[in-house]
Amino acid sequence: MTPGARVQAAIDLLDGIIAGARDQGAAADTLIARYFAERRYAGSKDRRAVRDLVYAAIRRAGERPVSGRAAMIGLAAGDPPLTALFDGSRHAPAPIDPGEAVAAAGVAPAWLEEKLRAAIGAEELPALLDRAPLDLRVNRLRGDRAAALALLPDAVATPHAPDGLRLPEGFRVEATDAWRQGLVEVQDEGSQLLAHACGAKPGMTVIDLCAGAGGKTLALAADMADRGRLIASDADAARLGRLAPRADRAGVTIVERRLLDHGREEAALTDLRAVADIVLVDAPCSGTGTWRRNPEARWRLSPARLERLVSLQARLFDLAAKLVRPGGALVYAVCSLLPDEGEEQVRAFLVRHPGWAIEADGLAAGRELGAGRVLTPARDHTDGFFVARLRAA
Repeated sequence: MTPGARVQAAIDLLDGIIAGARDQGAAADTLIARYFAERRYAGSKDRRAVRDLVYAAIRRAGERPVSGRAAMIGLAAGDPPLTALFDGSRHAPAPIDPGEAVAAAGVAPAWLEEKLRAAIGAEELPALLDRAPLDLRVNRLRGDRAAALALLPDAVATPHAPDGLRLPEGFRVEATDAWRQGLVEVQDEGSQLLAHACGAKPGMTVIDLCAGAGGKTLALAADMADRGRLIASDADAARLGRLAPRADRAGVTIVERRLLDHGREEAALTDLRAVADIVLVDAPCSGTGTWRRNPEARWRLSPARLERLVSLQARLFDLAAKLVRPGGALVYAVCSLLPDEGEEQVRAFLVRHPGWAIEADGLAAGRELGAGRVLTPARDHTDGFFVARLRAA
């Protein structure tokens, strides 16, 4: 591909990503993979260059652009070599008209940026869009961190999680013996810390209520030394289905999967009422803490969608409380930095459930709040998270 053709390919991809963000369609990485699967002529250098252009344009534009061309023109502003590629030659984009729409630079849509500035401070906002490293969790069922470091000489220990490793973004971990042997799992250090906050131990009954594809479930299983009862539940069958092969590779045998019916989750969990030592609620959320990996997610969020998420979180929070035995623990977490989904959610729960109390989570990382703890990319070099540990009376 010529340099100009790469720019046009990025514009075409951005058009699809912008439409997907508007209509809650496929994520950017999925659309990029599909695009190049249909264009086998593009070499690895072409794919990398186009992907870099796409994500650079996404990270720059705070508001959702009107088009891929507007997003790319915004990226080209102040970059003469990139601007020169808009020359109308074969496969290249047409020359830029001075009156054309240009995507405005910013961290997020104005309403959302205002909320985040109040929550974590303006100085922390740029780091939300940094490129994330590749974090791994060493699976103690297969070995220790020293063994993993021996197999991955480019890795370094993460600063906070006891089983964490960090590699440069783009490292092909799935091609390594460490991954094939189940010694490591891809997992952000912040996610590892959330699982660590649960305090799961061998012999316990533990429920991962919103397990998704099971990253935290597998971390909990390792903390339990694969002994006890571990229930992974989710309403997304496709995501939950990915847990079984991951568990096999990790040597995890104690996981019970439960597929929930959205809106009727309690019906599938009646036998677990008041039996769990620990329930983890890693609730569906806005994902404002994951923009380093999914920067287009900020174009998907609206005040109405946030309101729906907050309502869902409260419902799942209340459901989780019913599953905890007397004296047991409930860990509530979201990969969000918005108080609506974090601290305010916990405070509202305590009003509804006066017999519960916040307790120490045992984590050294993050900033403590009255109702929990916040991890941020700028301060902790993790994805952004809120986590609170509560104890039943």
